[in-house]
Amino acid sequence: MKYPSGIKPKNITKDIKYDNRGMTLEKEINSANEYYRSMDIAYIYKKPTPIKIVKTDYPSRDKAVIKEAYFTIPSTTDYNGLYKGYYIDFEAKETKNKTSFTLSNIHSHQIKHLENIDRHDGIAFIIVRFTTINKTYILFIKDLLDFINSNERKSIPIDFFDKKGYIIKDSLKPTIDYLKIIDKVLEGNNGN
Repeated sequence: MKYPSGIKPKNITKDIKYDNRGMTLEKEINSANEYYRSMDIAYIYKKPTPIKIVKTDYPSRDKAVIKEAYFTIPSTTDYNGLYKGYYIDFEAKETKNKTSFTLSNIHSHQIKHLENIDRHDGIAFIIVRFTTINKTYILFIKDLLDFINSNERKSIPIDFFDKKGYIIKDSLKPTIDYLKIIDKVLEGNNGN
């Protein structure tokens, strides 16, 4: 095709690259939680990892550096908070695997913690991002436990996430609006 002045237009559709998506899930959830708080929608926070500081260095009063520390107790899950009067507790994980999520990525004490939250009528789930194929799911603890109790497998196939999980679609504000899924589930429970 002959373009006016002989200049070809630049490609306006850019290829979306999903490189360096590792650890972005946590950043996106943190950003979403900040958005929810700023809009008075929900109050959900990242839990700090419990550590005991053993050795510090104080080069100056305002620049203390931790030199040695260790984990005091196993942490439970990544996030917890309140939404519409419901207690929410969840763990966020990423995998580069295209076909399954390895169960060893979630510790047994975290699964037990989520099970306890669910038993006391809290909302308990995991968010799993398959970074290579850019799919992010919510899988509620009941479905996770059903899989664990009825399978010998050491990983959850992606088709299980497709059948039992909820895909979180990318959005603008926040980029990972996981509360849309919670709303759908709550609406479904109110209709029963």
